[in-house]
Amino acid sequence: MSDVILRQRDSLRMVPEPTKPLLPEPTKPQLLLVDDDVLITETLSFILSQDFEVLVVKSRPQAIELVRQLAVPPQLALVDLGLPPFPHRPEEGFQLVTELLAHSPEMKILVLSGQNEESHARHARSLGAVDFIAKPCSPQDLKAHLFNALKTHKADIDARTASEPGEPGDLGMVGNSAPIKKMRNQIISYAAAPYPVLIEGESGSGKELVATQLHRLSKKSSAPFLALNCAAISPTLVEPTLFGYSKGAFTGAISAKAGYFEDAGEGALFLDEIGELPLDLQAKLLRVLENGEYQRVGETQTRKSNARVIAATNRDLRQETHAKRFRSDLYHRLSVFTINVPALRELGDDRLLLLDFFRDFYSTQASSAPFYLDIDATVRWQGYHFPGNVRELRNIIIRLCTKYAGQTVGLEQLEGELDTWGYNEDLTDPLILGDFKTQQELARKHLQDQQNFSLDNTLKQWEHSYVEAALKLTHGNVSQAAKLLGVNRTTLYSRMEAAEKVQD
Repeated sequence: MSDVILRQRDSLRMVPEPTKPLLPEPTKPQLLLVDDDVLITETLSFILSQDFEVLVVKSRPQAIELVRQLAVPPQLALVDLGLPPFPHRPEEGFQLVTELLAHSPEMKILVLSGQNEESHARHARSLGAVDFIAKPCSPQDLKAHLFNALKTHKADIDARTASEPGEPGDLGMVGNSAPIKKMRNQIISYAAAPYPVLIEGESGSGKELVATQLHRLSKKSSAPFLALNCAAISPTLVEPTLFGYSKGAFTGAISAKAGYFEDAGEGALFLDEIGELPLDLQAKLLRVLENGEYQRVGETQTRKSNARVIAATNRDLRQETHAKRFRSDLYHRLSVFTINVPALRELGDDRLLLLDFFRDFYSTQASSAPFYLDIDATVRWQGYHFPGNVRELRNIIIRLCTKYAGQTVGLEQLEGELDTWGYNEDLTDPLILGDFKTQQELARKHLQDQQNFSLDNTLKQWEHSYVEAALKLTHGNVSQAAKLLGVNRTTLYSRMEAAEKVQD
């Protein structure tokens, strides 16, 4: 197979922070430690510095700023959920997990948690964290967790580098369900066309895999395939990253640099999380899509691009256009072809096929005997909602391979790995899915059957449900959740505090 240039989300290797040089690549595995407790960070740094290059920050913004300066993202991250600002909220830790994975999907994130926060740690794992470590933890156990995560990181990198994609019939995608078959057919049909493709789907569902397969099956598969996550880069750097810049265009631009559109040549440019693209840049992207024209930052010369644009989003861009957060003309240009990547909960028995596939892979990588689920655990596996989709499924399997190699896993053991944080798995409640008359009837029955009914308490409970649903849909991103709910961030924080009181 011809070489494919896959430039990952560590895009700031190409475009440095204007006033800060990139840090050199480390000689030891890097571990990003995020905790605002000085005693903990000093102790852990002392314990781990012999085996890791430990990078310590106190907050989510500091973590993101540091990662943006690194030539290569850290292989590992150890993240406390309770991060500043005060009062410490787990949402900061949740958001950091998603943001770090946006920078580097291969990064293995372990969550630091107190014993009483296990449900929160489970939720962080559903967002992509590979494991959690309860405080306090012995140095030996801590190192064992980190070394296991490092082995998994290496296995994923080796597999991605060495493995050949599947044949066109399966596209390397495991599954026999109708949604997967439909998606395969769409990829095959759209691959040869030169037009943009918009890939929609939840976080962790495999949108980048769809993008790579679209390029692999295209007539220009030998040309470069470049990937940029629009949410994983500072807004001030998106334009020079995409379009390039001239010498002296900004502080730190010591020489001219080509951007992704120029480097992609006749190939493809994958723009992940396109919904995060700033509005002013949306107009410039639209111009490229319409006539291929763009300019480097600091230049007046017009350049031409023949790259095919493939975009992906976990947002509803139709809703975003109605809210004036995304240009409708750009949306229509991007969505010439649209592929919806199904959520894992929609794939039925494919969850068992994926279980077999990843269990065999990671057991082989670890040279250990595979685990097996007993009947009750298998039924639970088939009924679990997998909010983190395939990424969460894979991480659960990694943990089961580590903890229960060669053993039979029962229901209780499996439940310990699943995310049940604020989630009601009974999605058939007619009060949610029914029409207005059905809701009226249920309200009437509720009033008749319940003594000391309180409308205020009932409404607060519903509000709590919507707040939790919005946070779950946005993976703990309070700003995005506020937009989804149609309130500002300050109001949402107030609602979250009220919801916590209702829950208590």
